[in-house]
Amino acid sequence: MKQTFKKKFKKGVFYLVLLFIILFVFRILYGYSEYSNSNIQESDLFFQEITSSRVNYASKKYKINTGSNNSPAVVDVDQKYEKIATVNTKSSEFEREKKVLNKEIKKQDAIIQFEQNSGNKGYRKLQLLIGVQPERFDSLYNRLSKIGKVQSKEITKKDKTNEYKQLNAKKESLLKIRTSLIELKDKGGKIEEYINLENRILSIEEELQGLGVQLGNYDEENEFCTIKFSLIEGTENKISLMHRIKVALDWTVSTYLQLMLILFFIAGFVYLILLIIDKLNLFNGIIKNLDN
Repeated sequence: MKQTFKKKFKKGVFYLVLLFIILFVFRILYGYSEYSNSNIQESDLFFQEITSSRVNYASKKYKINTGSNNSPAVVDVDQKYEKIATVNTKSSEFEREKKVLNKEIKKQDAIIQFEQNSGNKGYRKLQLLIGVQPERFDSLYNRLSKIGKVQSKEITKKDKTNEYKQLNAKKESLLKIRTSLIELKDKGGKIEEYINLENRILSIEEELQGLGVQLGNYDEENEFCTIKFSLIEGTENKISLMHRIKVALDWTVSTYLQLMLILFFIAGFVYLILLIIDKLNLFNGIIKNLDN
């Protein structure tokens, strides 16, 4: 009996300690992620506002085998894709890093498509949207990642081949409709019908112009990959490990005690409900015995 109680007691203590350790580790990891994310929120907002108005696409040509070993069939594939890199850095030597940045952009024959400078000295921010040729993308990305103290960086690549094909298919369809309408116009008819045809043709012309602009982004001469670069002036606030441990320990103790208190009240409430149900069952049993 005593041995069983000791085992249950040890197991209960083990689970309580394990819960405390899990909470403590969670708070330590959360502290690192929260600090890292706070430095890049404004840059992300800026880039979200401008990327909708400017896109860069690139292409990659390769061959794939769609046949079997006995009858090989090679198909040429022209893939259209969008490749975007994001680099957020911070430096106390803002002017020097800015010169290095412009030098690297010029060296790689890249172009600055959007630029925003903001803030007073000591708190300045430089945000750039850079278009770079696909074959020089990796080189420029690696060089820019060495500027200042990198806060975050990532690369994403999205396939745009189907969208490109859909735009071309829509263009072909509109061209056929326009040709048919022009042929109808040559046959003559009422003035009202002629005006309606002219308006319809004009509407199709406007759609074709819009498609032409979108398809122009896919032209080989306009092929670029995108690098979103943000340089923030200021020294990086380094938080010591001991301070992180102290904050995490304070939060863990407070949260742990609150959690234990909640569990205690829940257990007490459940016990009270079960006790009431048991009393009611006993009361119903007595009544049945009296009736019999």
